[in-house]
Amino acid sequence: MEIVHTVNEMQKQADTLRQNLHKIAFVPTMGFLHEGHLSLVRAAKQYGDVVVVSIFVNPAQFAPHEDLDKYPRDFNRDQHLLEAEGVDIIFYPRVSEMYPRPYHTYVQVSDLTEALCGLSRPEHFKGVTTVVTKLFNIVKPHSAVFGQKDFQQSQVIKQMVIDLNMDVEIIRAPIVRETDGLAMSSRNKYLDPQQRKDARVLNSSLQTVRQMVQNGILKSTLLKEKIQEIISSVPCQIDYIEIVDAETFKNIDTVKDNTLFALAVKIGNTRLIDNFYIELLEKEKTWQ
Repeated sequence: MEIVHTVNEMQKQADTLRQNLHKIAFVPTMGFLHEGHLSLVRAAKQYGDVVVVSIFVNPAQFAPHEDLDKYPRDFNRDQHLLEAEGVDIIFYPRVSEMYPRPYHTYVQVSDLTEALCGLSRPEHFKGVTTVVTKLFNIVKPHSAVFGQKDFQQSQVIKQMVIDLNMDVEIIRAPIVRETDGLAMSSRNKYLDPQQRKDARVLNSSLQTVRQMVQNGILKSTLLKEKIQEIISSVPCQIDYIEIVDAETFKNIDTVKDNTLFALAVKIGNTRLIDNFYIELLEKEKTWQ
């Protein structure tokens, strides 16, 4: 496994791989890896014979009051985990390598970024789409894998790829959960034992409305009320509870094909997100 630190070297390696007809599959991460990230790496192996993982805590997607400085980092641990998974290249640049000064250029997707997480984090997606564009230009992948936990992010990136004619296939892999149902996240480490226990209400609320939908209750107002009731049973601050069309993120009155149930909740000072996606209402095997 190679570790590449510079843009020029990564681009050279990507060019050589493509010239030799290798398929590059890419997993962008901010490090402090967990089983959720590793599941994306395993998925990437299905789409490429060379797997590249980037580790870069992107300052452009953090607001001044957010947790950039304390975002967890452990490169040595990440390196060992990725080596065990058979990753071929880690791209591990410095901030100055990705954003040389002066820096003036950003990529922004409209509409899709103005709902859900975009309401409370208005600059977040501009930072995400900018760094992902840069990473695509550097790693030059044929495919890139993102996790469903960040559903809005993956949808925004899909739209960006379509709009800007990028030759990258975007794959969305399922959420990986702890044994008690909590979606895996690097931020889970911020939770104290009681908060960690309380955080289970996110998945619990989604599982409850899943059962309600199975029983034929499709009215969004009823489903949202139940989610709020369950989540509000613990000390928390609800950012949003939304039931939306998964393509447009517009609110819907009744559950249908392509429906996304999306949550963002603060437990203590830790903001957690989770979701439940119904692709085809009549085919439960497509519910994730």
